Amino acid sequence: MPTVTLHDGSTLDVRVQGSGPAIFLPVSTAIIEGEQADAMRAWGADPDNGHALATGLADAGFRVITADYEGHRNQHPAPLTLSADAVAADLQALAGADRFAYYGYSWLALSGLQLAIRTDRLTALAMGGYPPLGGPYEAMLAVTRSAHRMALDPPLPPTGEPVAGDWDSVAFTQTPDQTRQFVTLYESLQDFDERAVHLDIPRLAFAGAEDNIQYGPAWDNAYVALAEPLLENREALQKDGWEVRTVPRADHMVAMQAATVLPILIPWLRSSL
Repeated sequence: MPTVTLHDGSTLDVRVQGSGPAIFLPVSTAIIEGEQADAMRAWGADPDNGHALATGLADAGFRVITADYEGHRNQHPAPLTLSADAVAADLQALAGADRFAYYGYSWLALSGLQLAIRTDRLTALAMGGYPPLGGPYEAMLAVTRSAHRMALDPPLPPTGEPVAGDWDSVAFTQTPDQTRQFVTLYESLQDFDERAVHLDIPRLAFAGAEDNIQYGPAWDNAYVALAEPLLENREALQKDGWEVRTVPRADHMVAMQAATVLPILIPWLRSSL
């Protein structure tokens, strides 16, 4: 298991499994159990989602490269340096392979787009849960600034059980450094011109058809549209060479599950690589 040094000097292990065309996923493949797993399920997440994704792709005939970049940044935040440039440099270092496809979801999807415009090593790009055109960069900056404000002055914990998709029902536990790094990321993207991006590799964009997030008062009632821009820009994206999919009756959490992603991703990769 190789160890890679990232832009801030921290190190992260990389795992490789399977054989065939290379695809890099910045996810954890750990099996999570106990209270942490129960809490994730209550929020609507699958604690073993990364493991299921990597195993499914390896079984389908791909060389799967994985590294828990999100978890690493949670444990080793880079509050002042996690710009789009830094994220792209980290992902290139972690991928290792001379040529590789990339799949990321949510902020790791937008990170894949930033990676794609900075390297010629990508063979294909798949973005889930974040639109390549009409991305909510301004709204996400507002959300991350709200999160940072709450990290500096934590709100009282909510009463009752967490409700999947309701951010106000979950206790806020992030530290100022953890939240500040994402303010840094979205600040670095405010002048990003999506319409100037034209890639010549196979590209896939998908989202749950109901993946539009309305935050509550604690988040200044921010509205983050993820499915709407994908639908509104479907024709323009397709003309530019993107394959565009939406998952019926799925929100942000449902559309990231391996059971949803693999039936979309595997056939597309087989036809693209």
